[in-house]
Amino acid sequence: MSTARGVTLLTPGRGRGAEGAAIPQRLGRVLVVEDERDVAELIRYNLVSEGYEVVMATNGTDALRLARESRPDVVLLDIMVPQLNGWEICLRLKRDPSLAGIAVIMVTGRVAEGDKVLGFELGADDYVTKPFSPRELVARVRAVVRRGKLADGKGKKAHLKAGDLEIDRHRFEVRMKGTLVELTPKEFELLATLVGTPGRVFGREELLDIVWGRDGFVEPRTVDVHLARLRGKFLAARLDEPGVETVRGVGYRFRDLRS
Repeated sequence: MSTARGVTLLTPGRGRGAEGAAIPQRLGRVLVVEDERDVAELIRYNLVSEGYEVVMATNGTDALRLARESRPDVVLLDIMVPQLNGWEICLRLKRDPSLAGIAVIMVTGRVAEGDKVLGFELGADDYVTKPFSPRELVARVRAVVRRGKLADGKGKKAHLKAGDLEIDRHRFEVRMKGTLVELTPKEFELLATLVGTPGRVFGREELLDIVWGRDGFVEPRTVDVHLARLRGKFLAARLDEPGVETVRGVGYRFRDLRS
């Protein structure tokens, strides 16, 4: 264990876990942003016992600094933390191309549906409400780490073009008639998935599998919310909407703008 400026780094060592089981090799690095000591310790203990390397921060400023320095696989993010709240931290992470690929799981006592929707709109990969089951939280961490590794190996096209719409995965940019449209990571991936196979109908559950992963604990209506926001951003920029069509009772498809 090492500490610096009130920040703690904990790594799994050789020995036994919480129930006497041998600790496996490091499964990934998790940044825990939580200012309640008891909650932070509960999360830390369970993650380290499962084989994760854990970096801990108690405020938003340290959280952003550590995200850049340690490049975690996942950030477990409380909303009500000092200096910068969780909403702002998530927004800054997802707007930074070098950090946008880090999965964010919000772990918070805010249970209102509007809070959950806002979290997903800002780019959160999952949303866990307090009180939570430590085993379920670890399972969700495991799920988003696995999805990230699978996504890295899919060999997706780096550049997509359909009429005046252009999508660049390397730059994380979407442009319509040359004008940049800022999307959240989930909105970006939904659009890229649909544009990548024009005319093909994707069901909501299928899109959840592709963009969030089957283990994401996300409701199908989340797809509708994200696509509605996506369309709204094009309209707000006074641009043509991308050709995403709703197929009633089934899901969505992309209509090639050149057809």
